[in-house]
Amino acid sequence: MKIGVVGASGYTGGELLRLLAEHPSFEPTVITAHANVGELITSLHPQLDQYGDQKFSELDISRLKACDLLFLAMPHGESAKIADQLSSQQLVVDLGADYRLLNSVSWSRYYGGVHAGTWVYGLPELKDARDRISQSKKVANPGCYATAISLAIAPILESIDVGDIVAVAASGTTGAGRSLKASLLASEVAGSLSSYKFGGVHQHTPEIEEALAQISGSKVTLSFTPILAPMPRGILATVTAKLSRPLIESELRAIFEARYAHEEFVIFLPAGQMPRTASVLGSNRAQIQGAIDTHSNRVVVSIAIDNLGKGAAGQAIQNANLMAGIAENSGLTMRGIGV
Repeated sequence: MKIGVVGASGYTGGELLRLLAEHPSFEPTVITAHANVGELITSLHPQLDQYGDQKFSELDISRLKACDLLFLAMPHGESAKIADQLSSQQLVVDLGADYRLLNSVSWSRYYGGVHAGTWVYGLPELKDARDRISQSKKVANPGCYATAISLAIAPILESIDVGDIVAVAASGTTGAGRSLKASLLASEVAGSLSSYKFGGVHQHTPEIEEALAQISGSKVTLSFTPILAPMPRGILATVTAKLSRPLIESELRAIFEARYAHEEFVIFLPAGQMPRTASVLGSNRAQIQGAIDTHSNRVVVSIAIDNLGKGAAGQAIQNANLMAGIAENSGLTMRGIGV
């Protein structure tokens, strides 16, 4: 299949190109980067020597229309401008935020501007999502934090107070994109942790609430605090919720094991093992561990993903595989690097 990647100069775009280079069924034929037209791909992604002397091309809608499948790796508000010019039958995975939300009011509050609409939400491991993705021509790839937090708490929604979910998650600096910001300079980040978008204003909050509400059938309220961690990539999230019924740890383990037993990319770890960002680095995998805090009557779930893998490019390819009707793990069989 001929593949187009729009916005390939960023960290997510680079990870897409890395994975596509080894994909058995996808061939990247159009690779664009607005601000870097004419530059060698390896000038920004020196690890991608497979692309040789290939350069970023300019955006040409006619060339994009000739592709079998497109990945849009654009800032929010930009994907819709391109999607509006494409065929309704063309396969498209949007890695931006434009089509993730159902509620236009939430879009206006957290992003601003006009809400472009809603596509099928591309988190395959959520209830009934895989079938919807497989039957869709257009899929909205979830945000990185949204992926981690949703996977962590979705299996036990029936056992918790969905109006009292709290998540604290630390992410590597690639989650903030490639544009130059003083707060992301090495001297500012190294040896330091800092919260940001503090107090419930992070844009992934409504996305998570909507995804979980569709499963639970009830309004979901999330308190979310993101943290910038001194590492390039990876997310470690801790999600807690008040129990709505008595639950012991062996039962919690049985719920998670049953829910993810047949999921290749989500691993509920054996007792005594904890998720580590290094263990999922470079992969499309998530590691999860859970516990019951009897003192506060809350469930506690820890999850690790690679924000560029399962949180972005890896998941986008997983969705594309489903849309194309090929093996879901095509091009995604690598394990984490570890240390």
